[in-house]
Order: sequence, then C-alpha cells, then structure tokens
Amino acid sequence: MDSTRKLIVMTSLALLLSACGGRIVPPSTTAGAPAPVRKPTPAKPLPPVANPTIVPAGANAAGAGVVAGPAVSSLEIGQTRAARALAAFRLSCRELVRRTDQSGLTRGADWAPACNAAQSASDRDALDFFATNFETVQVGDGKAFATGYYIPEIAGSRERRRGYEVPIYGRPADLIDVDLGKFSDALKGKSIRGRVDGKNLVPYYDRTQIETGAMTQAPIIAWAADPVALFFLQVQGSGEVRQPDGSTFRIGYDSQNGRDYTGIGALMRDRGMLQPGHATMQDIVAWLRAHPDEGREVMRANKSYVFFRLLDGPPLGAMGLPVTGGVTVASDPKFIPLGAPIFLSMDRTDATGLWIAQDTGGAIKGANRVDTFWGAGKEAEAIAGGMSGHGTAFLLVPVGTLARLQGGGSGTTPQR
Repeated sequence: MDSTRKLIVMTSLALLLSACGGRIVPPSTTAGAPAPVRKPTPAKPLPPVANPTIVPAGANAAGAGVVAGPAVSSLEIGQTRAARALAAFRLSCRELVRRTDQSGLTRGADWAPACNAAQSASDRDALDFFATNFETVQVGDGKAFATGYYIPEIAGSRERRRGYEVPIYGRPADLIDVDLGKFSDALKGKSIRGRVDGKNLVPYYDRTQIETGAMTQAPIIAWAADPVALFFLQVQGSGEVRQPDGSTFRIGYDSQNGRDYTGIGALMRDRGMLQPGHATMQDIVAWLRAHPDEGREVMRANKSYVFFRLLDGPPLGAMGLPVTGGVTVASDPKFIPLGAPIFLSMDRTDATGLWIAQDTGGAIKGANRVDTFWGAGKEAEAIAGGMSGHGTAFLLVPVGTLARLQGGGSGTTPQR
C-alpha cells in the first residue's frame, strides 16, 4: 500500500481535472471532518546500541551494519499484543519463506523453522514463541521514526452526479512497469514506470498533467465529492467510499505513475503556511480547504499520482496479504524484511510494541523508518493523523542469523 501514506510531513495529492474547475468542497459536504488528534501518552524509549558502522548511500541493512540487540524475553511485550503479532506473522509466513530478502540479512529458508513453529503455537504461547525463535538486531544507529496511516472514508459515487465530480482513476492501459534488473545485473531490484511515446519510453504523466487532461487511457472507477479527501485517501493507499444512499465500497492501491513522492507537509512548513507544532493531517486539511487556490498548487508540487482498483475483501499490504490495525507496519524492505517482526521502543506508548512489517510506502524509506497502520474508524484516524514517534527499533530475525552474518564478517555476538 503506498503505502507510505502518511504522517503529513509527507502528504501529497488529489485534485479535479480542469473540467471540474478545481473546486475544493467544504467539510460539510464530505464524509466528515477529520477526527481530532489523540494526545499520546509519553514513554521513555530504550537507548540504541552503539554501532560504529557508517551507512553508505543506497545501502541495505547488511551494508548499514547490524549489531546485537537485547534478548527478546527482556522486551516489554504484552500477552495480547504478542498473540496478535503471532497471528499476523503466521499469515505472512507463506510469502516470507519464498521471498528474496532485499535487506541482505536473511534467506527464505532461514524463516522456515519459525514459520513451522508458528503453525502450532497458541495465543497463550505467543510470548514464548517469539523469545524462542528469534533474536534481535539493530540496523545502523537504530534511531526509529514512526508515522501512522489508516483506512479513510470519503464521500463518493460509482456514477458521476452533481457534487460527485472528482474522478477516481484505475490503472491506465498505457502505464508500463520496467524491471531494470532484467537488463543489467547492476540494476537488480530497481524498476521504473513510464509510457511509450513513438519509439521511446518516457516518464508517465505527472499530477498536474493528469489533472489537466493529458491522460486518456485510464478508467474512472468512481467519483469523489472532495479532492482534499481523495488526496488523503491516496496518501493512505486504500479506503472506503460512502455513496449518497449510505452504502459503501472499498478501493485499494493498484499502481502509481512512477514519479517521485514529495511530502507537502514539510513544503508547507518551509513556506510558512503551517505554524510550528501544527503539521498534522488535521491541520493540513484545514489549511487546504481555507486556501483552495494555493492548496491546489501545493498539492501539485507532489508529482506522484496513485491509481486504484475496486476491492471485494479486506485491505491488502505489499505482500498481497491482509493487514491488521495496531499490528502491521509499512517499512523499507531494503532494511526490514517484508513479513519480519520488529519491536519499536518509542517516546509514546501507542507506537511502542511488537509489530509485523507487512507493507511498504513510497515515502517510507531508510533504516528504522516505519509507518504504523491503525485500521479504520475515527479512533484510527485520530491516532494516525497525529502519529510522530521517535525512539529505537530492534528487528527480530531467526535465531542464528547473527552468527551467520558474523561468519561473513558482519554483526556481533547476540545478547541472550
């Protein structure tokens, strides 16, 4: 799920085509104003472990260097949270054991013993399961930053009608995905998106071009009432659309135009549009609606554009599997293997705990950068909209991983 996403130091998107006049709909005609930010309960995070490795540009976790973290049994993981994490991990196993780990830390077969054990482990054994099957490592300096995302609800319609005139696009027929690794071993793991223009592959249309009518080969799967609401739905990556008759349908991320993501929250702060301490999703929504013309141009500063598809089931993460509110995080797979458990010790209690990395996001890049998923509803919106946590991250990897890395010249002796 681009997913991303999501604290709003990185928000971007969603406007009308020029034919729709670029009108920003007032909150009274949308599916509801943003829920107030929930004030977090402060917590004291664990200190990171000293790691002398200097992280080279573009490195993965193996290149960033890993050091042993605390024993899993010493971490403050509640029984209920451990049981929920176990359920999510068990679900991820079918993909985890056969995926190529971009982090360079593990191999698919490394996860097999833990995945086999997970199938028979009960909820009451969840804490012991993680303590027995995993050891912790700290990637790079371990300094974690967490934002939040959720499943928003917006006002919309399957049919275009008065008040519902903002197109929600499906994947364009002329959008091409290119796996560069098929052309050069030096480009393995890298990909681009574009379109064919004559005999050339060129970048796909950016946000401004899409909104002003350049794109002609994308289906319109629904119509939204408010471009600001659609904007935040694109940032989150999936959501529910409530129709005028009260019925709902769900849409989810299908693709993206290949353009770089620019977070408008930081841009707005730099331009003095937001005051210090007022850069939450709720603050940004209020500003965009109060300044529609400037807001349109600010959002167009983000050239990235997300395309959706209709969903008939629960929201899916980057592994193609259902994600779980309060358990799933989006992360950078170059530093955290998709499907792996990660313990966050943060400066707020709601972000502290055991999570499972089941998703990714266009703005979620680098070591120890995570986006916490909170599910649907006003409470999820209230937490995710103001989530900004700092602390320390410890990645859980199968027992024996550090010894193997140490044998290859990386890592240190695990702490027991």
